[in-house]
Amino acid sequence: MSLEVVGKLTKLLPIETGEKKDKSGTWKKQLFLLQTEEEYNNLYCFEVFGDDKVDKLSKFKEGEDIKVGFNVSTNEWKGRYFTSLSAWWIEKLVGEKTPSKAPMTKEGLEDFNDPNQDLPF
Repeated sequence: MSLEVVGKLTKLLPIETGEKKDKSGTWKKQLFLLQTEEEYNNLYCFEVFGDDKVDKLSKFKEGEDIKVGFNVSTNEWKGRYFTSLSAWWIEKLVGEKTPSKAPMTKEGLEDFNDPNQDLPF
């Protein structure tokens, strides 16, 4: 699944490095924060992994409006689950404003108003 979000790059966190499991070299990753203009759930923490992606992220500055394409992935480790937002492309918005919220339409809302629908609560 691939998703997109538009917002302001608010913070670049320090680059993290480590040794590969097979001892064949090192890896590099960086996290960054993006804030949207949505009312709720408006802060995203993305990661980029690999030398090439970390180098490309360094071309962006805090405060810039950007558009991020990302994937959501979850990994299990010792019975615990960790979800990450992995950015795979970033685009600077030049001369564009962050889109405002789309108006709510009635399409797809009919099920919520059906009094005959059985709900578990």
